[in-house]
Amino acid sequence: MIARPYVLIIPALNEAESMGELLRSIPRDLFSQVIVVDNGSRDATAEVARAAGAQVVVEPRQGYGQACLTGLANLPSGTTAVAFMDADLSDEPADLRPLVKRFEEERLDLAIGSRVLGNPEAGSLTPLQRFGNWLTTRLIRWIWNVSFTDLGPMRMVSCDALRRMGLSDRNFGWNVEMQAKAAQLRLRVAEVPVQYRRRRYGKSKISGTIFKSLQAGAKILLTVYRCRRNAPRHEKAPAPQNV
Repeated sequence: MIARPYVLIIPALNEAESMGELLRSIPRDLFSQVIVVDNGSRDATAEVARAAGAQVVVEPRQGYGQACLTGLANLPSGTTAVAFMDADLSDEPADLRPLVKRFEEERLDLAIGSRVLGNPEAGSLTPLQRFGNWLTTRLIRWIWNVSFTDLGPMRMVSCDALRRMGLSDRNFGWNVEMQAKAAQLRLRVAEVPVQYRRRRYGKSKISGTIFKSLQAGAKILLTVYRCRRNAPRHEKAPAPQNV
């Protein structure tokens, strides 16, 4: 079977414990390549990923968005779409298949895995995360009239849409910048219910502490504000393409 011209990017920081199991569980027929971006790990994340057959790109400048941007800078020629997921096994790798299926069948620009619609495991989303999701998605709907339920990490986006978005956030605002700009540009977007569970290994880089959760929340809201402030002015915007 010829692999699709899609690449999966997995940002990773100190995820050696979960990396091998994660990579063994990914449906490899969906992707021509899996890129693990080692974002300054102090453990054997890179070694485990290479042993499992992933291409490893080392990015010492920490930040979720920075890792994603570095992964994009290393895409092979001919890639038409990119999927993203976290490395900690909170995402269910099997959910990549319905995500890709929906992306292809509806010719989407952006497909987002919604943990909210997918009935997440109890305790996997903290109350602060749920509130942040609710507030941010309401702001996007209020400003651009496009509805989302989640800012989840599992997603798939076309390379053409990425070029149009011109994403630049190098930290916690990466996902919301993508969704806000997709709403701005009236791209074809949809949410796919996905599973979500509590982290099995290691510590969360954001939700593990109240301070980091609040810091991330503030950055996310600031990102929405910046997208709104910098949005091009149109006399009449086309109808939203949320499907």
